[in-house]
Amino acid sequence: MEQSSRLAGTVRPGGRTARVRAAVLEATQDELVEHGFHGLTMDQVAARAGVGKTTVYRRWGSPAGLVVDLMNDLADQSVPHADTGAVEGDLLANAVSVLEALHDGRLGPTLQAMIAAATCDDQAAQGLRAFYSRRIEEWANAVDLAVKRGELPESTDGAEVIRAISAPLYYRLVVTREPVTREDAERSVARTLAAARAGAFVSRG
Repeated sequence: MEQSSRLAGTVRPGGRTARVRAAVLEATQDELVEHGFHGLTMDQVAARAGVGKTTVYRRWGSPAGLVVDLMNDLADQSVPHADTGAVEGDLLANAVSVLEALHDGRLGPTLQAMIAAATCDDQAAQGLRAFYSRRIEEWANAVDLAVKRGELPESTDGAEVIRAISAPLYYRLVVTREPVTREDAERSVARTLAAARAGAFVSRG
């Protein structure tokens, strides 16, 4: 959620196969940003990446296959959760990372295209869910640290805390189509933290 655009170091060691994958995923994100999921075509991605169409069709199979792999790649590149030493700082860092991702000129449109795709394509929905599951699991570790420091009740569900922070921000972005501001992020953290301290996210079973 907090990586900016396509990060440096996308081309990983591994020879031609890795280079082809990097080029195709770069092209896939370019096409998503410019045309959205419904405008994404295998042929255009292949042309943009400078690789053969048969390679793209054989390896990814469909536009949904491309975006699933793209989301996996973006999740791989995400930075670890914050560890500021205090729950307030960690949760604010999470909210700010979401805010920055949504405002990023490249990653923001990519996420919006994926959310739109997930409403009508099961494979895209699985890819999006896997992406956010990995990011939520990573940031839930910050909540676990807060529990160990005695800042939050025992058995607080870290994943639910992180979801509660992000949910209002995505609601404004996707449902009401309102601006999402730093104030919105801070308000979401304050409300979530108050609820967490009161035991609202304690797992009962």
